[in-house]
Amino acid sequence: MPIETPFHPRTSEHNKSLDWKDWGGYFAANSYNVVNDFEYFAFRNSAGLVDVTPLFKYRVTGKDAAKFLTRIMVKDINKLKINQATYCCWCDDRGMVVDDGTVMRFGEQEYFVTAADPSYSWFSRLVKRLDVQIEDLTDSYGALALQGPTSRDILKNMCDADLDSLKFFWTSSAKADGFEFKISRTGYTGDLGYELWVRNEDALKLFDAIWEAGQHYNIRMAGIKALDIARIEAGLVMNGVDYHSSLHALIPEQMSTPYELGLGWMVNLERDPFMGQRALKEEKKNGSRWATVGIDINWPDLEALYYKHGLPPHTENGAWRRSIPIYHKQSRSKQIGYATSGTWSPSLKKNIALATIEIDYADPGTEVNFEVTVEHQRKAVRAIVGKPQFFNPKRKRSVLKK
Repeated sequence: MPIETPFHPRTSEHNKSLDWKDWGGYFAANSYNVVNDFEYFAFRNSAGLVDVTPLFKYRVTGKDAAKFLTRIMVKDINKLKINQATYCCWCDDRGMVVDDGTVMRFGEQEYFVTAADPSYSWFSRLVKRLDVQIEDLTDSYGALALQGPTSRDILKNMCDADLDSLKFFWTSSAKADGFEFKISRTGYTGDLGYELWVRNEDALKLFDAIWEAGQHYNIRMAGIKALDIARIEAGLVMNGVDYHSSLHALIPEQMSTPYELGLGWMVNLERDPFMGQRALKEEKKNGSRWATVGIDINWPDLEALYYKHGLPPHTENGAWRRSIPIYHKQSRSKQIGYATSGTWSPSLKKNIALATIEIDYADPGTEVNFEVTVEHQRKAVRAIVGKPQFFNPKRKRSVLKK
């Protein structure tokens, strides 16, 4: 039975659809309304507010905190400056991804780590003799994601943080009316946005302050369904959907390396030893078998398939999360990969997907066949391989005060 987040007294009032799901043992709203269109468009045109408390949250402190995190992450966390944040992943000794998340440096020897999966046990077993303390803050801190073009203006009207100069993937302490919290310029929508971290006892104060400040900026509550569409447009992979943690995979074929997930840019190979380094060096030298790509599905082909049956073309209401085969351009008998999640993009007016595909077919512009089932018949439509990041507005990184 899921438990309530510290924001539940407010989010439950807004949830007119009563559509809840279990996310990390907490109640999370799938959608606040019968349709989630307004929630999605809030991300792209105003501001959407998401309760992201179920993210697993850890405080890592001690003289060897940076050394420890650098040992288990594929990035060199020693380079992280105070108040800076970074997106990274961590691997096992085989170079297979365990999870991905963010690392923020709040002090000289204080770091804040977020993860999709519970990671306390994994982190703790790797501490060994280092001077490191790991504290699980998941149940004592709430988190809100405020995402969209007006998110900066909303926060400027409810706290004292200098939002005009806060850069992408940097953090700030903030004070509002009678409480304090942390702001990180991070998110899961690929848009201008922030994530807010607050003690449970101040959670409702934070919610009320944001909600009041957002009334002149068309703020809306947003659920997981709308967030899923936005993150696919932004090309952001999801643990358990676009890849599987090596700790949960049943067979080696279900595991992925950072290079295969399109996360090779974050791997820093030439440094002190870290988990998976030897295997990742070998992969870098010999090449990867798989790549994560974006798929642009041909809309006229899809229309033609449905019209043959006298039907209008069908798109799902929101994002989908399942495996769909992708075939060679000339031969449907040769499967070269599979889509892992996808959506109709309301902003781009495209039918898009994230996919795992053999490296030989991963170049942008490559034409492939995408499987579609129409009236119980498996067919194929043309699709074009591209970069996973379909949506990347300049405002995501913009700074008003330089």
